[in-house]
Amino acid sequence: MQTMNVSLPEPMKEFVDRLVAGGRYSSASEYVRELIRADEKRKGEEQLEALLLEGLQSDEAPLTSADWKAIRQEALARVKMTRKRGG
Repeated sequence: MQTMNVSLPEPMKEFVDRLVAGGRYSSASEYVRELIRADEKRKGEEQLEALLLEGLQSDEAPLTSADWKAIRQEALARVKMTRKRGG
């Protein structure tokens, strides 16, 4: 695991310290990792929404069995990636 130093203003550091002291997180690192995972998820959802809107606004085209196979493979790959990250 890599180490990263982060500078925080005192009020933010105190906030994180309170969360850790309250038992919700075992360390500040755990809290930051959770924030990063949540941001990754949010960005993925935004990307998916943009792609869905793009699809809704485009001309209709019939999906072939090859299209469905590719969609299933991509969905399974994304599920595996999410599980590996603990999401």
